[in-house]
Formats: sequence, structure tokens, C-alpha cells
Amino acid sequence: MADEIDYKIIGDDLQAVIVTLDPGEAVFAEAGAMMYMKEGISMATTLDATGKGGGLFDKLKMGAKRVLAGDSFFVTTFGNQGAQRSDVAFAAPYPGKIIPIDLKQWGGTILCQKDSFLCAARGIDVSIAFTRKIGAGFFGGEGFILQKLTGDGLAFLHASGTLHAVDLAPGERLRVDTGCLAAFQPTVSYDIQMVPGVKTALFGGEGLFFVQLTGPGRVILQTLPFSRLADRIIAASPRAGGRSREEGSLLGGIGSLLDGDN
Repeated sequence: MADEIDYKIIGDDLQAVIVTLDPGEAVFAEAGAMMYMKEGISMATTLDATGKGGGLFDKLKMGAKRVLAGDSFFVTTFGNQGAQRSDVAFAAPYPGKIIPIDLKQWGGTILCQKDSFLCAARGIDVSIAFTRKIGAGFFGGEGFILQKLTGDGLAFLHASGTLHAVDLAPGERLRVDTGCLAAFQPTVSYDIQMVPGVKTALFGGEGLFFVQLTGPGRVILQTLPFSRLADRIIAASPRAGGRSREEGSLLGGIGSLLDGDN
């Protein structure tokens, strides 16, 4: 059973979550996510974030699953070893939103894109889930492997842009851009469909494939996939062959000389 933790999310587009731990409680996080911790909080590196114990082989399997899901082999736990409540905070790695997931309200399991896990209460299991069909693995934007969070407590995910939840009725279908799918319940069927029509596929600007989701279940979408943001930044970078907006003007040339671009 997962620890019952309290939290507060701060910020707008560059968010952080402040977790308040009672004495004896703990939270674990992805490597490098910690922002600050108050007196009484201690750090430890472990292979087993669930606190269930087990042999060395079982712990090694846990670490290997995390690596396949895009996380680090080891996880860092933050426990309150003091006599009073204390805080530890975790920051998002890029602009976007942090969403708290109460796994009890999601049926105990949620599937999400790789690298979306930020932190969770001790007792939550982070492992992997394979897409059901080979087409989904090749063309789904996230590959064959998704992250799988299991337990009965709080976990925190981070995705780029704004997050939007959609509840699908049984048999209801939703077509989504392959990069905009952030998380979904395992009851939702996940498949890849090709964009209909040769002209639309080649010149529509939306790619050749989209994700088709079939209910029942809840889906979380993100408005700006980080890969799309990174592509725009690279395309606009003069060092990568792009052109800045002022590059053709005298002012733009002077600015480039001053900031060291030329």
C-alpha cells in the first residue's frame, strides 16, 4: 500500500510539485528531478521503489524495466527521517504541466508515454507495457514500450504544453496525433491508423499516421509534444541551418555579432 502524501503544485508553465511528508513517509523520483528538500528529509538510491522487498534478481528486473521505459536504472527515494512534517520539491524538466494521478481513481493502473514520470509516493510500481500491435510500435510515436504505473496512491506525470482529459464511452473512438497522447487507462484500446487519402497523407502536414483510441476509459492529451517543440527550435537555429527572424536586416546582423552567433 502506497504512502498517503500531501502536495502542492506551483507555477504556470514551468511547474514544480511540493510534497509534504509525515515522519516515516517517503517519495521517489526520476533522477535529477529534485528541486529542494527541507531539514529532516534524507536521500537514498535504490533499485526497489515499492518498498516490498524481494531478492536481488527481482530488484535487478525492476531496474531493467525502468530503463526500457525511459527512466534510470536506479531511483532516488526521499524519506522523512525527522520528527515533524517536512517538504521536498520536484521540478519539471521542460515547459508543460504536472498532473497528479490518484491511481485508485484510475482503477489502479495507468499507461503513459516514456519519460513522463516525475515522482510518486513510495509503494507505486513503475514498469513497462508493450503496445498490443506491431504497427503501433513502429508508427505510434512512442515505440513499442510505454510506462506503466501501478498502485493505490499518488503519482505525478509531466507532459509538454497544456493537458486535456477526454472520457471515452464504450466503443467511442478518438483519433489523436501520435505525439499528443500523454496517458490513458489500460481499458482503452490503442492502435495506429494511416491517414486516409494519398494527397492528405503527403500534403496535409499532419504526418502519415494517427493513434486511434477506443473506449471505455479516460485519455489525457498534451497540446505540444516536446519533440515538436524541439524540431521548431532546431529549424529556427542559425547553427542548425535555420534562419532567425531578423537575419535579413542590418539590425539582425548586428545582434548576431553582439550575442556571438557570428
